[in-house]
Amino acid sequence: MKRSQQIELNPNNKQSTRMAQHAGYARVAFNFALSSFKVGLDNDEWRTYIDIKREFNAVKRDKFHWCSELSQNASKNAIHNLGDAVTRWKKGQNNFPVYKKRSDRISYQADNGAGTVEVYKKRIKLPKIGWVRMREALKWTGKISRVVVSKRNNRWFVSILVHCDSNNYKHQPPLFDEKQPIGIDVGINTLATCSNGDTYENPRPLKRYERKLARANRSLSRKVLGSQNWQKSKKRLGNVHYRIACIREDAHHQATTKIVRKASAIGIETLNISGLLKNRKLAKALSDSALSRFLTMLKYKADRRGIPITEADHFFASSKTCSSCGEKKKDLTLSDRQYHCDACGADIDRDLNAAINLCPA
Repeated sequence: MKRSQQIELNPNNKQSTRMAQHAGYARVAFNFALSSFKVGLDNDEWRTYIDIKREFNAVKRDKFHWCSELSQNASKNAIHNLGDAVTRWKKGQNNFPVYKKRSDRISYQADNGAGTVEVYKKRIKLPKIGWVRMREALKWTGKISRVVVSKRNNRWFVSILVHCDSNNYKHQPPLFDEKQPIGIDVGINTLATCSNGDTYENPRPLKRYERKLARANRSLSRKVLGSQNWQKSKKRLGNVHYRIACIREDAHHQATTKIVRKASAIGIETLNISGLLKNRKLAKALSDSALSRFLTMLKYKADRRGIPITEADHFFASSKTCSSCGEKKKDLTLSDRQYHCDACGADIDRDLNAAINLCPA
C-alpha cells in the first residue's frame, strides 16, 4: 500500500542554496534530454530515455562541469520523467513536453530507489545535502520509494512516498463508535451539508482576500520587471496566494476528516465542474470553493478506512426531489433555499433535503 505526505522543511541558508542547485541541475538535464529527443525525431530516430541518459553522461563533464559536486539522482530522475512524459504523449494522454524555465515550479527528485534517503523523527537526510529539519514527523513507516523536494512561495517542501501496511499510520485518530450512512450535498455558501444535520462552512478565502490580492497585483504591475522591488512585490503577491490556498486546504481537510470518522457509507452527487465553470456568474465562487478537490479528498480518505462511496447518477435531481414522499418539484429555482413540498407539506432546508436524498440505503 502506498501512502504519501508533504512536509515543510526548515533548512539553513547553505542547505537552501544546495537544494536550489539540485533543482537547477534537474531542469538543465530535462531540457537537454528534450532537445536530444527532438533531434532524434527530426532524424526519424526514436530515442529512449536510456539512450538520452548515456548521451548526457558522455557530455556532462565537459558541458556541465559544475554538476560534479551535486547528486546525480537529480539528472537521472529528470531524464526519466521526460521519458514518462513522452510515453504519455505517444498514448495521447497529454501534450508534447515543453522546456522548463527558471520561473517554473522549482523541484527535483532526490532519491534513486536504493535507500539513499533516510528519515529520523523530524529530520530527513538528503543526498549531498545532509540532515535537514522538518516541521513535522513522517506519519507512515515503511520503505521510502520516492522523495521529491520542491519550492513554493520561498518555502521548501518534501513529498515522501512510502510503501507500508494499512496499520502503520501512527497518528490516525480513533473512529467514532456510532457510525451511520451519510449523504453529502456540496455547495458554495455551505461547503458540505450532511444528512445527519452536520454542516461545514465554506471560508471563501479568495473573496475574503480579494482586495488584498488586487493591491498586491497592482503593486507588482507598477514595478520595473526584474528589479529588486519587483522581486519583493512578487514575493508579497505569492504570500497572499499561499495564504488563500492554505485556508482552503485546511477547511477541506477538517471537514472531510470529521465526515469519514462518523460515516459507515457515503453518498455524494456527480458534479460536472468543468461545465459549471462555464457559467460566468458562478465560475469565480466555484473556483474559490474547489469542490472537485473536496470530493477527491473525501474519496481517498474514505478509501483508506474502507468506507464505500456511492455516486448518484449525473441527472439525479437531489435538490428537487422531496426526501419525505419522493415528489419532484420542477419549478424549484436556485434562489429557493427552503424546500416546501406541495404533495406532503414537508418544509425542510434545501441542502439538507438533497443530502438526505443522496444518503445510501
